[in-house]
Amino acid sequence: MNSLSIPHILVVDDDPSLRDLLASYLGSNGFTVAVAGDGVAMWAELAQRPADAIVLDLMLPGEDGLALTRALRTKSSVPILMLSARGEELDRVIGLEVGVDDYLAKPFGPRELLARLRALLRRSHTPNTESDTRVTPGFGPFTLDTPGHRLLREGQEVPLTSAEYELLAVLVTHPNRVLSRDTLFDLLRGYERDAFDRSIDNRVARLRRKIERDTNAPVFIRTIRSEGYLFNPRGELP
Repeated sequence: MNSLSIPHILVVDDDPSLRDLLASYLGSNGFTVAVAGDGVAMWAELAQRPADAIVLDLMLPGEDGLALTRALRTKSSVPILMLSARGEELDRVIGLEVGVDDYLAKPFGPRELLARLRALLRRSHTPNTESDTRVTPGFGPFTLDTPGHRLLREGQEVPLTSAEYELLAVLVTHPNRVLSRDTLFDLLRGYERDAFDRSIDNRVARLRRKIERDTNAPVFIRTIRSEGYLFNPRGELP
């Protein structure tokens, strides 16, 4: 999506009335919207037109939202806002671990969903001015392509979600400093803090799986006990 295009949203939910409500509401607020009632219809819609963001229900007939997220993350870093009638912490943890960018429990107000979608799109498409105006160092075999919002490993792109990229960009541009979770929340522009602050830890865990040789002994993103995280671009063991 470029700055002149209209964002295209795909709503995947098995409730026809909710699909119609969201399609009408989002459409009246400047988006184009497609809808799908299950995973099969979702893939068919994406084959016709890629989405700039997906609103995805957790409980669906056939493959559920978590399984669909896992499959999407093997192909795309499209922002995903997951909906669920269940608000337990375990659901949120699992969703964030498989690559969901944000989570909204039912029932919700359409205005809140709209605000969260806009925040996801800003994080996904708005360049981070601070990191784009400086030379971003590489680390190990990796290079951070800040204009393209991409992570490259020896020239090959490493798929990251928008949430993973934003966190990595913050860490890379603040090397060799211990950053608390509160500091990371403040540095992640557009991220709406709530009581569920374990999302930082889950994002770190996902990043480690993609950049660390051994996630049990990470050398780039270190945990500093009781303090936060430290990014070491040299990748040296402490």
